[in-house]
Amino acid sequence: MLDASSNDELPPIPAKRYFTIGEVSELCSVKPHVLRYWEQEFPQLNPVKRRGNRRYYQRQDVILIRQIRALLYNQGFTIGGARQQLSGEGAREDANQRQQILRQIRSELEEILAGLRR
Repeated sequence: MLDASSNDELPPIPAKRYFTIGEVSELCSVKPHVLRYWEQEFPQLNPVKRRGNRRYYQRQDVILIRQIRALLYNQGFTIGGARQQLSGEGAREDANQRQQILRQIRSELEEILAGLRR
């Protein structure tokens, strides 16, 4: 399970379809070389590669990276333990992941509402 406080300090994920490695690095507080390493270690993490092998991450990738970050940095899992945790049957249904997604949706809806009020 994710520690809810671990994601509170991370910025909300903007309403975009694709993110560069630099953007994901900032959104997840993880350096780009760590993201490239995690791609090798976690088969679920597979960003789209385009022109010149540039990586483009999607929203679900950013959420997965935040989940990996919480498992490794906050809960003390090893890479192998985190991989095993993520590949478990209940991993996709993790209640905290749903909470994070709901918080993100709420934040985006509030931004839209603020824009409509202008």
